[in-house]
Amino acid sequence: MRQEVLAELYSIKPDTRGQIADASGYAVFSNANINLILASFGGCIGVVQSNANNADTYMRMGEVGIGIGAGVKDFRAVIVFHNAQVLERFMDVGISVGGQADAAAKAGDLGAPVGGEAIVDNITVYQLTQSGLALQATVKGTRYWQDADLN
Repeated sequence: MRQEVLAELYSIKPDTRGQIADASGYAVFSNANINLILASFGGCIGVVQSNANNADTYMRMGEVGIGIGAGVKDFRAVIVFHNAQVLERFMDVGISVGGQADAAAKAGDLGAPVGGEAIVDNITVYQLTQSGLALQATVKGTRYWQDADLN
């Protein structure tokens, strides 16, 4: 999954290859999100790689949010950690709170996803929509944690 997602990202934004190589580390997550009128739920699995020692750490993610919207969306996220402190904080704490507004309508090669790029606190996040139909605006909390069974 990691190699497929990175290949897709590199084909869309070739400059990300150098950005990821120069970063302290990066994460790739496969995510599914469901938004039912006033509540949003999501969960996924992923892997974090430290570029300092090429070590992989397998992670899980869960999110819950409130807002207006409807739909189901399957997407991939690539998170780039631009320094060692933010990578360490992500591995230790793994919690984020934020807002999201997006639209996606994609099935296979048909449709046009709206995802994109966000840069906050020395972290860049890229979202690649795989499939789904969603229109949503939510405030959500996300928790990442290390998968005890896989590490």
